Amino acid sequence: MDGRDERLIEIILRYREELQRKIRERKVEMESDNNEHYMLYNALGFTSAEGYQIDFQQNVGRFLYKYAGSLIEELAIKCFKLAHPEVQEKVKLPNTIDQSPKTVEIDCLIGNRAIELKWKDATTDGDHIKKEHKRVRIIREAGYVPIRIMFFEPNREQAIRIQARLKDLYNDLGGEYYSGEEAWEYLKNDTGIDLKSILERNGK
Repeated sequence: MDGRDERLIEIILRYREELQRKIRERKVEMESDNNEHYMLYNALGFTSAEGYQIDFQQNVGRFLYKYAGSLIEELAIKCFKLAHPEVQEKVKLPNTIDQSPKTVEIDCLIGNRAIELKWKDATTDGDHIKKEHKRVRIIREAGYVPIRIMFFEPNREQAIRIQARLKDLYNDLGGEYYSGEEAWEYLKNDTGIDLKSILERNGK
């Protein structure tokens, strides 16, 4: 294991510790919650004990999704920074098309490559396409190549269709789109770091 791997593992362990602390704190908070809504759970065939576990796991799930997305974004940016010290993070560009939003954000700017990082995107809203179209055009008109890297592909049919349209959009506007295994390979080929392997080795 080289020094780069160690720095990435430190990030993973920090997120793991912070998430577990957050879960413990929420468990304590739930001990004083008003649980009158359990009567509805009971009416629908769930015991109060089952209702508590469902509420608790729902809280855990919200935290987990948030931390998973933040973790992969920080790890990916760290990989790029280790390979390209000139990387700029969270670069804002003015909206040159209309007034909303006032700016668009680039997660990771490397030369003329404007990289957007996603852990996954289960969006099924058609407006998502319009917003991305505007965002990609703004980035393109600013002289950058818009690149979308999404590490995990959605499972639901409608979300899969939305992502297929996004891929076409990026390609049509001179950008690049990588998802699933292609995303991991793009990161590995660009940085020399096999982040997927590091995550697999450091899982429970």
